[in-house]
Amino acid sequence: MQEPPCAQPPALRFGAGEWSGACGDLGTLLPYLVAYLVVLKLEPAGVLCGFGLALVATGLLFRSPLPVQPMKAIGALALAQGATAGAIGAAGLLTGLVWLLLGASGWARRLARAVTAPVVDGLVLGLAFSLLWQAGGLMQHQPLVGVLALAVLSPTLFARRAGTLWRGLSVAALPVLLLASIGWALWCQPSAWQGGLALQPAWAPPALDWPALLSGDLLWAGLLLALPQLPLTAGNALLAVRAEHQRLFPDRPISETSLALSTGAINTLGSAIGAVPMCHGVGGLAAQVHFGARTGGAPVILGLLLLCAGLAWADAATALLGLLPPAVLGATLVLAAGSLARGVLERGARGSHTGLMLTVAVLSVWHAAAGLLVGLLLQRWWRARPGA
Repeated sequence: MQEPPCAQPPALRFGAGEWSGACGDLGTLLPYLVAYLVVLKLEPAGVLCGFGLALVATGLLFRSPLPVQPMKAIGALALAQGATAGAIGAAGLLTGLVWLLLGASGWARRLARAVTAPVVDGLVLGLAFSLLWQAGGLMQHQPLVGVLALAVLSPTLFARRAGTLWRGLSVAALPVLLLASIGWALWCQPSAWQGGLALQPAWAPPALDWPALLSGDLLWAGLLLALPQLPLTAGNALLAVRAEHQRLFPDRPISETSLALSTGAINTLGSAIGAVPMCHGVGGLAAQVHFGARTGGAPVILGLLLLCAGLAWADAATALLGLLPPAVLGATLVLAAGSLARGVLERGARGSHTGLMLTVAVLSVWHAAAGLLVGLLLQRWWRARPGA
């Protein structure tokens, strides 16, 4: 199969919609940043600069609001196992090398061609349900805050069919909500200024920290962290994100090969400075577009902010992350989930394949890799039936 034709890339924009969209993926990004920086106590400069560089490169290369997110399976397993910084870095290096190989060899494209549309739609729908589940967990201890946050963000639900005033409110809703949340937290916790936010900027670039290939972390990281992540990345950050991107931006096609090579490059190079494993998740794409992003300006904006934080305010940024109410982040995930589900519905029912799509969706709520593998088996069985 040939790669999709190259279209003229759009110019980057940095208007209000791109700034709002840049905040759209924080519901997924910030909880993992808190876990890596506060719980596992990784070096903040390397983690923040890793995301920053990856986001800037992604925005400049793809010219679309493709996100850069933490790899969820590796993050969850690292927290459960209390992984060391060396093990996490080794997992990123191994994952990066695998995806570079898959992209360069053409196997990423072959995998994508082998998966039918109902399976991809099932993955997207399952990830929407998964985001709702995560949102519920973030909002359960502050339900009133979550409801208020959803009310503030409600203009974004009608922005596509509303007038200029309503569209303006939708663009401003998320940045205003985040700033107000931080301001309220500082008002309630004035001691936070002394806890790190008042530190003067200090230039402190991340140290080169490529994990040694002969270290004891490598085998552990490969078997327990990197290997379980591979099918999840294939489903969420390759198949589903490409399908959703083509739906949203049919004029600027991207290929599975470019996504695989990008994933490989940001992880291989990121592991050299202490970054955590990263990928391009479909939930982040839906969230950024929902809140106004239309070009690569949104990831560039967020990337530059994270780079500045990592280079000059790493400790202050770590303290700031702990101030955002989890329920506010949960509200952003609710809207991202709605955008994903709406995309599946807009593509229409799959007729006799609806059962396959729903089966994949239900399994993907538990684990996207399980949904993908079962979907592949079911579609093979479906094709092999007499009269199929």
